Amino acid sequence: MTQTEARPFRVLVVEDDAQIVRVLKLELEHEGYVVDTATDGLTGLEKALKEPDLVVLDLMLPKMDGTEICRRVRAKSSVPIIMLTAKDRIADRIGGLDTGADDYLVKPFSVDELLARVRARLRERHPKSNVLTFRDLTMDRDRHEVKRAGKPIALTAKEYGLLEYLLLHRNKVHTRDELFNGVWGSDFLGDSNLIDVYVRYLRGKVDDGFDDKLIATVRGVGYTLRE
Repeated sequence: MTQTEARPFRVLVVEDDAQIVRVLKLELEHEGYVVDTATDGLTGLEKALKEPDLVVLDLMLPKMDGTEICRRVRAKSSVPIIMLTAKDRIADRIGGLDTGADDYLVKPFSVDELLARVRARLRERHPKSNVLTFRDLTMDRDRHEVKRAGKPIALTAKEYGLLEYLLLHRNKVHTRDELFNGVWGSDFLGDSNLIDVYVRYLRGKVDDGFDDKLIATVRGVGYTLRE
């Protein structure tokens, strides 16, 4: 089963640093995940026990630390847990893993590395779930490869991001503003008319040469991938 045929993965971020929460939420949502957050240990524990698909867990938290949260969650659930901490001593890493964490990142960390580890942990738990499909189009998000009718398609980073967003939210019509915010981010200073330019680029690579056109225009509204 592909991710587009099921619900998007749900990721819980338990972190008390507002800036880290903002960045991780933005980046994870850009990857297509549904993101929930908690800024203290007690709230984090309560949400983690509701079975998200993965938990990103800070070690140092108010009300209850990450080690205790991990221990209590592990007693009831096998949800993947990636622990974040400012502590880089080997003993601290071992302690976190021994309480049940599946992975460990020391602050400051690369967001790209965190995203890769999220994909790896979800891939372990949900094999083959990171390949998105639509008709004869496939996107392998682990290999960063796109093919149509088995033929590789070379895309720029933003073309790939736009196609990925449409695949993750297919059968829904998106306004230019929605696509702009979903792919470029609300903090990006630019014009949503940029979407028209990139849709044209994308069509040139995905639809040209095929009778069956995948990217549809809904006049006066926006764009969609629609069955």
